[in-house]
Amino acid sequence: MVKLLFVCLGNICRSPAAENIMRLLVDQAGLSDQIFCDSAGTSNYHVGSPPDDRMVEAARQRGMEFVGTARQIEYRDLQEFDLILAMDRQNYRHILRLDPHGTHHHKVRMMCDFCQTHLDTEVPDPYYDGEAGFYYVLDLLSDACAGLLQFVQKAYLQKHSQS
Repeated sequence: MVKLLFVCLGNICRSPAAENIMRLLVDQAGLSDQIFCDSAGTSNYHVGSPPDDRMVEAARQRGMEFVGTARQIEYRDLQEFDLILAMDRQNYRHILRLDPHGTHHHKVRMMCDFCQTHLDTEVPDPYYDGEAGFYYVLDLLSDACAGLLQFVQKAYLQKHSQS
């Protein structure tokens, strides 16, 4: 089982969107028994909260249902997950600080590293951007998740099936 953790600041907009989009793609690919998705935030601002209503509505308009409960990332996540995907550089640095010895740094990647068509290097936080920001983030994350799924299939699933 390949375990993916998506991380943003509060775990109510970007990371739950990435988790839910990726879960949908994994389900469509018939890989739910091989890929596990979760999300967390670097802050504790929204622990226990569901995804932001505006993100849920934007997703609903695109035919997706978003679920989840916000939680804060912990060191044990670095141990348990195969890939930890940061939405922006600030969260990337925060994740690395959880691991001062660098034992798990190789697992931490930027989400936009997997974009196939978008040129963004970070997933912008739509929290203060208004409705259009949520739709843009969904487009960006859909692109990145599609690329991530291809990466996981090649780097993890094919490698393990050949062993």
